[in-house]
Amino acid sequence: MATDKKRDNCYRLYKQPRRKSCDMLASWPGVGDVSLIVARYLRQKLGAAEIGEIDPVNFFEPVGVMVEDNVVEKPRFPESKFYYWQDRKGEKALLLFIGEEQPASKGYEMVDCVLDVARRFRVKRIYSCAAAITRIHYSEKSKVWGCATKRELISELSKHGVVLKGDLRIAGLNGLVLGKAKEQDMEGICLLGEVPSYATQVANPKASLAVLEVLTEMLGIGIDLAELDNQAKQSEEEMERIAKQATAVFIDRFTEPIWQKDEEEEEDDEDEDEEE
Repeated sequence: MATDKKRDNCYRLYKQPRRKSCDMLASWPGVGDVSLIVARYLRQKLGAAEIGEIDPVNFFEPVGVMVEDNVVEKPRFPESKFYYWQDRKGEKALLLFIGEEQPASKGYEMVDCVLDVARRFRVKRIYSCAAAITRIHYSEKSKVWGCATKRELISELSKHGVVLKGDLRIAGLNGLVLGKAKEQDMEGICLLGEVPSYATQVANPKASLAVLEVLTEMLGIGIDLAELDNQAKQSEEEMERIAKQATAVFIDRFTEPIWQKDEEEEEDDEDEDEEE
């Protein structure tokens, strides 16, 4: 890797590998944190090195500060960083972009920065991940939906058992990055893990696991998924516990025991007898 710093108007690169091409995964927060869980787990297991970042001043404006032990901390901006990994033989390589937050505005410009770095690295295909909100039960296995920027890629999705729903909408920058890639005639694929419609506000490692299984197959990269599988099982157990608590509360609040109703009916009958 080259060690000289390279800087554009919106990003800084500390290093840039010298190779012909690589694939890329671009990730921002979304429903169920599906995309971020996938990207962060992949970065951790591959040991991808940080090689650059997007300048946050162009996209974020802190509206407050943290105070620790009565001392005000410096303003903190959300991180938007690039990471790079390649195998020992130099046959496979992956560029990762992980954005800690989606900007309130200038999302289109941020996507443009990410794709500018992709072109610098000669990225041949861009992947993104998202959530597919469905009526699936939390205990069911999440299926993976998919779409692509070019029709020729659809058959590849089918080979990996990806569900093709036809028409759908991908909200936020995890979708916009592929639309912008299509404008620039770049290959792009989005993988969406099924998330229950009643649990969109909680992290869903189960959906992320399903997406990561497909993604690593498509990339031809092998990583240990045991840790994420364990997180998915713990999440399911927690969902089951919450569901049982909610059911118990509902029963206590909105139902009446049969024996209590019988006793009340008997008391009413006795009152009627006395009145007669």
